[in-house]
Amino acid sequence: MSLEKKVKVNNVYISYAEAGSPDAMPVIFIHGFPFSKAMWAGQLEILKNDYRAIAYDVRGHGNSEAGADDFSIGLFADDLLAFMDELQIQKAVVCGLSMGGYIVLNAIQKQPNRFTGLILTDTQCGADTHEGREKRLKTIAFIQRNGLEIYAEESLKNLFAPASFQSQQESVKFIHETILSTSAEVVCRTLLALANRKESCSALPMIKIPVRVIVGEKDKVTPPPVAQKMVDAISGSKLVVINEAGHITNLEAPEVFNNHLLKFLGTVK
Repeated sequence: MSLEKKVKVNNVYISYAEAGSPDAMPVIFIHGFPFSKAMWAGQLEILKNDYRAIAYDVRGHGNSEAGADDFSIGLFADDLLAFMDELQIQKAVVCGLSMGGYIVLNAIQKQPNRFTGLILTDTQCGADTHEGREKRLKTIAFIQRNGLEIYAEESLKNLFAPASFQSQQESVKFIHETILSTSAEVVCRTLLALANRKESCSALPMIKIPVRVIVGEKDKVTPPPVAQKMVDAISGSKLVVINEAGHITNLEAPEVFNNHLLKFLGTVK
């Protein structure tokens, strides 16, 4: 990955990595929860010759400061837009995985003219159900009592497809370490933000730019029918289902993911 840089955004320092030419089309990657920009190293590598590829750490994650503000998807979206301002990026293609998808779907409602294309990866437009919210609140209480070890172990079972535990052992280990390196306080603050997020499904028909929705065939967190729902709502969007992948398709099936990424970017003007 390229050299790490930091920029001040909404009173916190945001850490990011950048590869490629500053004059090329910007492509911004937003990680899932509770990961970091490091999960996109492979994508920055394949885009560096033709694009300005950028991955950043959402506040509190990776090497970005958390700040004192209450976490919310709206705050994270404001950070994205301010981050683009700081880097003097007028418009960008944005690829968001899971929580990253929630962030960009919130941001595009605020400033639709800032985006030239979206890659919505292993994500959804719905808010938490009542049961889903209760589960997150119980998880917060569990982490506050027991720390992150057990939470991290259980998370892996939901994040990766069964086959990935054999075929992508390094990626499984990497994500496990990433979760454990996030502070328990940040994990709990972010879980609350996820629990309180609003739906963005009703805003999807307003999206008029190229959109690719990518989902793992075995994604337990945001399964293919949830991805199909977004495609049905966004005119002209297309669905890609990646076989034998779970919730982290770019790490579980990197070559397939990268091929679809490049193909999609080739359609964006």
